[in-house]
Amino acid sequence: MTDRALDIANRVETFVRETIAPYEKDTRKTSHGPTDALANEIKAKARDAGVLTPHILEGGDHLTHLETAAVLIRSGLSPLGPVACNVAAPDEGNMYLLGKQASPELKERFLEPMVRGEMRSAFFMTEPAEDGGAGSDPMMMQTTCKMDGNHWVINGRKTYITGAEGAGLGIVMAKSDDGACMFLVDLPDPAIRIERVMDTIDSSMPGGHAVISIDNLRVPASQMLGQSGEGFRYAQVRLSPARLTHCMRWLGACIRANEIASDYANRRMAFGKPLVDHEGVGFMLAENLIDLKQAELMIYWCADILDTGVLGTAESSMTKVAVSEALMRVADRCVQVMGGQGVTGDTIVEQVFREIRAFRIYDGPTEVHKWSLAKKIKRDWKKAQGL
Repeated sequence: MTDRALDIANRVETFVRETIAPYEKDTRKTSHGPTDALANEIKAKARDAGVLTPHILEGGDHLTHLETAAVLIRSGLSPLGPVACNVAAPDEGNMYLLGKQASPELKERFLEPMVRGEMRSAFFMTEPAEDGGAGSDPMMMQTTCKMDGNHWVINGRKTYITGAEGAGLGIVMAKSDDGACMFLVDLPDPAIRIERVMDTIDSSMPGGHAVISIDNLRVPASQMLGQSGEGFRYAQVRLSPARLTHCMRWLGACIRANEIASDYANRRMAFGKPLVDHEGVGFMLAENLIDLKQAELMIYWCADILDTGVLGTAESSMTKVAVSEALMRVADRCVQVMGGQGVTGDTIVEQVFREIRAFRIYDGPTEVHKWSLAKKIKRDWKKAQGL
């Protein structure tokens, strides 16, 4: 790990623990995520502390994936940490995509305000199941785009669109006659209507998760990312790093939850001794240490792979499965160790448990990743057999 990454990571950890953790009791944390007023206030604190968007350096250079891991793990030590440091989903992944693929003009218009923490974004891909739309299978996309003069006209519905309410940029995926397309859209726009913001198990992302209707949205041709039919190729650029940064942030959250559960087990007395001295409790905490370390090593391994320049699709799938399942075990044990206290809002343990359960679905559920890996096994076998 580089000295610059460790320096940034240490400053982020100090900031999150000392400045942001006290905000965890703030009443502006709602079931649909922290309000924009709260998000803007803690971003201002991060700006003053020099840790706003810490993975993107002066001049626009990006930390390596390996360096980013060190920083984003620390940001996750509080559910509010990624929001404060401007490294939360979906903004972090969208900034990465625009940094790699957007034109200089689009970077100036959309990326730079995001890096400064002045604009939130949303990624419009998933579609309602009742419409037969795209989910884990992006080829099922129903949203259409058609040329009309020097504009594209987009129609369709989207769902689970994180942060759409209050966002200034929407990255909208639709299909033309050529295939998938990706557009950068100014928000709000009267042609994009939020039908509702859903009540979901998680509550860490500003704006919540919305169902969206798109009715004859007109987008200038200059705001298409790349060319018509190249949308899935650009989505692949974003896919593996976004899976991995989810792992990073929630590893930080589980490290903190385990700290809280360990402290509780050492202080709480039962049957004549501290809980930690009861073998069943001590073993759970020991298993947490094992899972946390394995998750950390998987993240760093996958980050190292991505830093070679490959897409790392299989490696990120393996990491997403291993880390999300391990962290679910950790969060569950933390609740169990703390008993009744673990299901209250008195600490963040209850929220971390909810967030990790949702994480097992984000960016592809475990079963889809395993299915994809099984297909790779078959392809590799057939190739080895000369078939």
